[in-house]
Amino acid sequence: MNKPIPKLVDLSLQDATVEHSRLSAEINHHNKLYYQDSTPTITDSEYDEIFSNLISIETLFPELVTSISPTQQIGSPLVSGFTKIPHSVPMLSLDNAFKDEDISDFVDSLRRFLKLSVNEPLELVSEPKIDGLSVSLRYENHKFVRGTTRGDGNQGEDITNNLKTISEVPDQLPKTAPKTIEIRGEVYMTKSEFQELNTYQKSLDEKTFSNPRNAAAGSLRQLNPKITATRPLRLFAYSWGEIDANLPSTHSGFLKHLEDWSFPVHPLTRVCQEVEEALAAYRAISEARQDLDHELDGVVYKVNRIDWQKRLGFRSRSPRWAIAHKFPAERAITVLQDIDIQVGRTGILTPVARLLPVKVGGVLVSNATLHNEDEIQRKDIRIGDTVVVQRAGDVIPQIVTVIEEKRPSHLSPYQFPHFCPICSSKAVRIKGEVARKCTGGLICPAQAIERLKHFVSRNAFDIEGLGTKHIEAFWRSELIRDPSDVFRINEKSLSSRDGWGEQSAKNLIEAIDSKRTITLDRFIYALGINQIGQATARLLAYTYSTLSNWRHEMNEAQNKNSESYKELVNIDGIGVSVAEDIISFVKETNNQKMLDDLEQFTSVTDFQSLTTDSPLTGKTIVFTGALEEMSRSEAKTKARELGAKVSDSISQKTDFLVIGTKAGSKAKKAHELNIRIIDEASWLQLVEK
Repeated sequence: MNKPIPKLVDLSLQDATVEHSRLSAEINHHNKLYYQDSTPTITDSEYDEIFSNLISIETLFPELVTSISPTQQIGSPLVSGFTKIPHSVPMLSLDNAFKDEDISDFVDSLRRFLKLSVNEPLELVSEPKIDGLSVSLRYENHKFVRGTTRGDGNQGEDITNNLKTISEVPDQLPKTAPKTIEIRGEVYMTKSEFQELNTYQKSLDEKTFSNPRNAAAGSLRQLNPKITATRPLRLFAYSWGEIDANLPSTHSGFLKHLEDWSFPVHPLTRVCQEVEEALAAYRAISEARQDLDHELDGVVYKVNRIDWQKRLGFRSRSPRWAIAHKFPAERAITVLQDIDIQVGRTGILTPVARLLPVKVGGVLVSNATLHNEDEIQRKDIRIGDTVVVQRAGDVIPQIVTVIEEKRPSHLSPYQFPHFCPICSSKAVRIKGEVARKCTGGLICPAQAIERLKHFVSRNAFDIEGLGTKHIEAFWRSELIRDPSDVFRINEKSLSSRDGWGEQSAKNLIEAIDSKRTITLDRFIYALGINQIGQATARLLAYTYSTLSNWRHEMNEAQNKNSESYKELVNIDGIGVSVAEDIISFVKETNNQKMLDDLEQFTSVTDFQSLTTDSPLTGKTIVFTGALEEMSRSEAKTKARELGAKVSDSISQKTDFLVIGTKAGSKAKKAHELNIRIIDEASWLQLVEK
C-alpha cells in the first residue's frame, strides 16, 4: 500500500480537501482521454504519480472521498456507439505501489487482516502487468457469447464481434471447463507490430498511434469489426469473473486451467513464497522488459490461496488481496515559466506550475502540480527556474527539484497571494494548516461554479450535457446560482440563449428530468459537504435510510448533548471532524432552503442494504477487545457485507456488542443498557449462517 508522501503530512483538512478536489478533477479528465478516447496526453507513470498523491491524502484523511475521485471509481463513463452491458461481477481496478517498502507494508496488512503469524507461509503470484485494454470474455455452454470492455467497472461496452477477430480468444472451451465462466484478460499490441501498423497508416496518410496501448485500445473499439480484424491484437488472460463451478484452491491453479483451455498466460508469471521472492521477481521482470516485444508498466502481486482472497474481500474499487507494483517514473529538465493559482470548490488556493513544454517519456508536459505554498517555499521554487519534472504515479507531473546552479541571479522568491485571484476576497491560512483559503464563500465565482459542477457530476446527479462550459455560462447569466436551480431550467429559459436551438434545449431538459430520482447516498454526496465523499455518503445513507430521517437527525445533532449527535460521531468512519462539517452545512440558512427546494424538485429513494436476508441486516454492532479468529478489520468488513451498521460506541440503538479478550468499559455499559453481548464464537456462528 502507498505510504503518505512526507510533504503531505502537515496538510490541514481544509488544504487536503482542496488538493484532493484538484487532483481528482485532473484524474477524471485523463481517465476520459485514456478509457473513452484512447488518446492519453500523459504516460501511465505520470498518471500514477498524481494518483499516488491522491491516495496519500486519503490515507491521512480517510473521510476524503469525492465523486470526482478515482480512488472510488474504475475506468471512465461509457460513450455512445456501443451497447452497455452490466458486469455480473464488477471489474475492479488495483491499488498501486511504487517502492519495495509499499509491498512489505501490503504483505504486513494481509497478515494483520488474516491474523497470520510471521512464520505462516503467504504465497504471492507475481504477474507482469500488461499495458493494454482490460476485457471480459463470457462463455456459456462452453461457447464464447459476449465480450466487453472494463468500462466504469460496473458496466462495459459490448465489443463481442471485435474480440472474435483475435485469434487468441477461443471460440469454444473444452468440456472440462465450467459451462458458464467469464475470463478476464488484457488485449495488447506488440511493439514490432505497432511499428508496422504506424508505417502502414503513414502510407495511407492516416492518423498514427502514439504508443502500442493506444493502438490496441483504438483498434479494439472500432465500430466496424472489419477494421479491428486488420489490426494485430493479442491477449493475455489472468483472472475470472462469474463462474458456475468450484475454483481450484490457488490462483496459480486457475492460471494452469486457463492454459489448458488454450488461453495465453504470461510466461513470466511466478509463484513467490514470500515478499523477498516477489520483489526479486519484480526486479527480474523490470530487467527483462526492455527485451520483451510488448509493453509492461509494472508487476501485479496476488494472494495465491483463493480462500484467503475471499476472506480479504474488496474495497470500493479494488481487491484487498492484490496490488500493482509500478515501474519507476521518468524525469526531464525544463523551465518554470509561471505559477497559476486555481480556486477549488471549498475555496482552497492551489498553485499549478506552467512549464516550457518538454517531453517526459514520450509525452509532452506543460503543467505540474506544486501542491501548496509550503511546498513552493520548501523547494524554493521561483518563476524562471530550471527544474526537474517527474511523471510517476497518477495524473499531473510534479516538480522534483530546482537546479539552483542554473538560476538567474535576478529571480526573487515566489510570494503566494493573500487574496483570491478570482473574487479578491482575503485568502487566509488557519494556524496549523497548510492550505490558504478564499473567504469569499459562494460569492466567489470559482467556488460556486465548482460546487455546481460537483452537483451534476457522474457520481452525484450525473446529468449529461451539463458540462463545465454550460455550468460556467449559466452561472454568469444567473440562470443557475445554487444546485436547486438546475431543476428550474426549462425550454423557455434556454430559447433566447445563443447556441441553444430547439433540439439541444429539449435534449438538456430531458437529461435533467431523467435524473430527478436519485438514491439517498448519491443525493448526500451531490450536496458537496466538506469531507463527504462517496464512501461517507453511503455510510450516512445506510445509517439514516431516508432523507427526512437524515435531515431530522442532523438538525437534532446540532445539540452536542443529544443522542443524535452521539450517534453521528460514533458511526465507524465518521468521527467528530466530519460530523462538525455535516452539522455546519445543514444549519446554514441558504443550505436549508436549497434542501427544501431539492425535495420539491426531486425524488430521493430510501437507501436499502444489498444484503436483506442476513440475521445482521439493519443491526448496529459494536466490537470490543481482541478477536482470536479474525482481525477487527475483517470482522467489521464482514458485518457490513451482511448488512449491519458498525459503530464505535455503545448506545441505546446498539443491537449487539461482540466481545473479545480484554474487553473494557463497553461491556459494562452494554450490561447497564441491557444490550445483547455475544462472544467471538457466537459472532462466528452468526456470520456463517
